[in-house]
Amino acid sequence: MQIIKASDDTTETLAMALKSGAVAVIPTDTVYGLAAHPDCPDAVARLYTIKGREAKKPIAMLADSAETLTRRGFALAGQAAALAERHWPGALTLVIQDRNGAWEGLRVPNHAWTRRLIASCGGLLRVTSANLSGQRPATDAPAALKEVGLSADFVVDDGTSPGGTASTVVKAFPDGSLEILRPGAIRL
Repeated sequence: MQIIKASDDTTETLAMALKSGAVAVIPTDTVYGLAAHPDCPDAVARLYTIKGREAKKPIAMLADSAETLTRRGFALAGQAAALAERHWPGALTLVIQDRNGAWEGLRVPNHAWTRRLIASCGGLLRVTSANLSGQRPATDAPAALKEVGLSADFVVDDGTSPGGTASTVVKAFPDGSLEILRPGAIRL
């Protein structure tokens, strides 16, 4: 495990490691996250193991931009599109169906370094909060290190997360209706 600072010098190095299957603790605008590249199934499986998360609970994807999600085939419509327009980048996770009918949690964080990292990884990362399942999310690198960081390959230190509260999670159904799955940083 290596502790690094969030800087332009570390972005490309960490992106290469993630694309090769590493797992990293990264800062976000809400809380610290545990990240893996979505094209590395062994790394994504490690997220579940490190966190102690049930295999049936999906892990959200963070994107560098809404445009990346559109290019990758995620269609936001109606109220979901309006919420994304208003709150992205930011502390809103939208759960929508992909073109195969599977539900996927999507978010564009309001953290410039993290978005640069995600862009360097191809635009998407699987990210879950950096804590053991059922525990409070870590809001700084030392807390994340104590919870899950010793099992990660990298811990990125960028001070205290400005939000301090996990994202609000909203499920957008095909009929246009919405359901708040988890209250969080954004009040709806």
